[in-house]
Amino acid sequence: MTAELFRDAWGVPHVRAADHLELAEAQGRVTALDRGWQIEVDRWRAEGRLAERIGPAGLAWDRFARQARLADTARRAYDALDDDVRAWVDAYVRGVNAGLDAAPRPVELAALDERFGSTTPHEPWPAWAPLGVMLVAHALFSTFPRVLWNAHVERTLGAAGLAVLGGADPAEAPDAGALPGSGDGTPPDDPTEAGGVPTSGSNAWALHGSRTASGRPLLAGDPHRLLELPGVYQQVRLACPGLDVVGLAFPGVPGVQHFGHTGTAAWGITNAMAHGVEVFRERMRLRGDGVEALGPDGWEPAERTVERVAVRGGADVEVEVVETVRGVVLAGEPLDPAATRDGATGSTDASTRPAGDSAATDAETAPEVVVHSVRFPVRATADLGFACLLPLLRARTAHDVVEALRGWVDPVNRVLAADSDGTVLSATVGRVPARPRTERRLPQDAWSAAGRPAPWLGPLPPVEVADAAVDANERPGRAEVDLGLAYAPPHRADRIRALLHERRGDRLGPEDMSAIHADTLLGGAAGPLAWVERSDDLTPAAAQVRARLLAWDRHMDACSVPAATFAAWRAALVGRLAAHPALAPLHAPHPHGGALDPWFSVAARVADALPHLLDDAALGIDAAHEVRTALEEVAASTVVDDAWGDRHRVLASHLLDEVPGCTAPPVPDVPLAGDADCVRCTGTTPSLTDRAWRGSVARWVWDLADRERSRWGVPFGASGDPRSPHFTDQNALWAQAATVEVVTDWDRLTPEELV
Repeated sequence: MTAELFRDAWGVPHVRAADHLELAEAQGRVTALDRGWQIEVDRWRAEGRLAERIGPAGLAWDRFARQARLADTARRAYDALDDDVRAWVDAYVRGVNAGLDAAPRPVELAALDERFGSTTPHEPWPAWAPLGVMLVAHALFSTFPRVLWNAHVERTLGAAGLAVLGGADPAEAPDAGALPGSGDGTPPDDPTEAGGVPTSGSNAWALHGSRTASGRPLLAGDPHRLLELPGVYQQVRLACPGLDVVGLAFPGVPGVQHFGHTGTAAWGITNAMAHGVEVFRERMRLRGDGVEALGPDGWEPAERTVERVAVRGGADVEVEVVETVRGVVLAGEPLDPAATRDGATGSTDASTRPAGDSAATDAETAPEVVVHSVRFPVRATADLGFACLLPLLRARTAHDVVEALRGWVDPVNRVLAADSDGTVLSATVGRVPARPRTERRLPQDAWSAAGRPAPWLGPLPPVEVADAAVDANERPGRAEVDLGLAYAPPHRADRIRALLHERRGDRLGPEDMSAIHADTLLGGAAGPLAWVERSDDLTPAAAQVRARLLAWDRHMDACSVPAATFAAWRAALVGRLAAHPALAPLHAPHPHGGALDPWFSVAARVADALPHLLDDAALGIDAAHEVRTALEEVAASTVVDDAWGDRHRVLASHLLDEVPGCTAPPVPDVPLAGDADCVRCTGTTPSLTDRAWRGSVARWVWDLADRERSRWGVPFGASGDPRSPHFTDQNALWAQAATVEVVTDWDRLTPEELV
C-alpha cells in the first residue's frame, strides 16, 4: 500500500493514494486509528450487540436495533450494491480491520474490562458494517417518533391535546389532502405547526457570487445533532487521481456524505423534515406457531422470531422481532394474546373489523393486540443510497452534486450546492412516500385503504439560486417540496435571512460567516414574553423579574443575566405545565421500547409546544396563573442573578456515562451562549437541564473561489482518543462559534506514517 497520510495543525487527516480503492482502504485505516472506539461502538449498535459489551445499559438500544432489523437491512443493502460500489466498501473495511489491529487499545475498552473483570471481545468488521453504521446514524433521525408521539397524545388527551401538542389540524392546512406539486396551496404564514423544535436540525445558507467579495459563491452552515463525544463528524481530506475532497464524514462510512468541497464544487445539507418513514397501526394475533396481521385485504401472515441478546454481567434477554408486510414492529413487550395495549379490546369487534372481512370464525375469535409498525424506506428497498457516495466525491459542478444525490434514500434532505463557475442550486433529495398531508400526522390503520404502502415520489428537480438561499428545517416556501408536517419554527431561518439582508450592500467573504454562526437572538422568545408583559398582581421581587425580562434584548449571550433569568422562568413554567393535572395522562407509559423514551419526555414536548400551550385554552390550563407563579418562583430562587453561561455548559454524551462504575473522559467546562432556537444552537431541555446536550456538531464555510479560504470546526477535536492532544483542542473555538481555515497545500501539512 502506497497511500500517504498528512495532518494539519489540528490533527485533521489528509490522505493521498494512487486510486479510489487504495484511498478507501487508507481512509478506513486512519479512521480506525483516530476513531477506533467510536466506530466499534456504532458497529455494536448496528449489530444489536451493545449489551454484550457494556451490560444492561445497552439493552434498550439492542431491543430497538433487533426489532428495526438494522443488521439484516445492512446485509441486504450490501448484497444489492453494484460490484464497483461493493469493492469500494470492501476496501474501506479492509482498512478498518487493519487499523483496529494496529492501533493502541482504546482506553474505554480498558475501563469496561476493569468494570466487568473480563476482556471485551473484538471481532473483525463484516463487509456490511459501514452500511450498518450509516443506519445507526439515521435510524432515529426521521419524523416517525413524532408520529408515534402524536398517537400517544391522541390516545391520552384526545383531539384537543393533539391540536396543541401534535401539530395543527391537517384539514385546516391550505393544501390539505394535496400531494406535493399537485396543487397551488400557499404554506401558512406561521410554520410552527409541529408544536416545537425537532430534536435534530441544521442551518445552511448559500450566497450567489453577486453577493460575495470574490464574485464566486459561498456556502455555509452547521448541522445540529446530539453532542456526542467523540464528535459525530470527522474532518477529513481524501485525494487520488480524479478526486480531491475536503469535508465532514461519518466515522465508519467511506467517503464524505453530507458536507464537502471538491475544489470546484461544494455542498451541504439540512434535514427536510419530510414524512419519509411511514407508521401503521397493526391489529395482530397469534395463531398456532405463527402470527398474523390484518391488512386491507384481510388477515395475512407476518414474520416472527425470538432473538437472544447476550448481556455482559447479566442474564441473556429474549427480544421478539416481528415484521408485517408494511414494516417492522417496535414494541416494548412481546405479543401477548391476553394483553390489551393501545386501545386493543382483546378480540376483534365489529366497530373495527373492515367491511368484507371474511376470515374464518375460529380465527376471528383469536385474541388480538394493537401495535405499531414502521416502514423504513431503506428496508423496504434494500437501499441506503450508498451508490451516491462515490460519484459525490467526483463531482465537479453543482449539477454533478445534485445528480449524484438523485439516488439518496433516507432521511430526506435539502441540499445546497454550488460550483466555481457560479451556479448555485437548491434541491430536495431522498425517497418520499406519496402521502397527502392528512395522512402524515398519525399512524394509518393497516386494515384500511391507507394501510397500503404508498408509492415513492419521483426525483424533484433542483432550483437555481440567483441571490441567496436559506434552509433551517422550516416549512419550505414552495408547495412542491412541502413533504412533511413536523417542521421547525421559522425563527432560525428568518434570522439568517435578516442578517444576510443587513449586509446586502456588502460583498461578503468566508470570514463574515462567523457572525451568522455566532448569532444568539432567540427568535421564539416573543410569544412567551407577551404573557410576561400581561402579568399583574406580582410581588415586588417578581415585578423586578418581569421588568428585567421585558427590557432584555432577547440575545442568549453567555454573559447575559436577563438571558439566564428568561431560561430560569421558562424552566419553571415548563416544569409546572408538565406536572399540570390537565397533562397527567401524557405520563402514561408508551409501548415502543426504551430507545424511544426521549421522544416521550413530557417536559421536552411541553417545552417544544410552549407557545401553543399558553395560547390555547382547550386543555383547561390557566396560562396567566402559571406564568405569574413561575415569575414568583424565579424571584424567590437563588439563580435570579446568574449569567446564562454560569449554568449553560456542554453536556457531552459518552457511552461510558451510561455504564455504572465507569466515567467518561472529561471535556473542558466553558460557558456557552445560544439556545435551541438560536442560529447558535446549544439546545437544552427546560426544567430538566440548562446544559446543552444538542447543538452544532460542526460548522463549515465553503468558498468556491479559493478552497483554502474555506473554514470548518467541530465541538471537540479531530481525534477520538482521550490520549491525543487533538481530543478536545477545538472545543474552545467551538464554544465561541469560531472556525479555522482549511489547509489543502500538501507542503503546509505534516507527513505521518500510516501504520
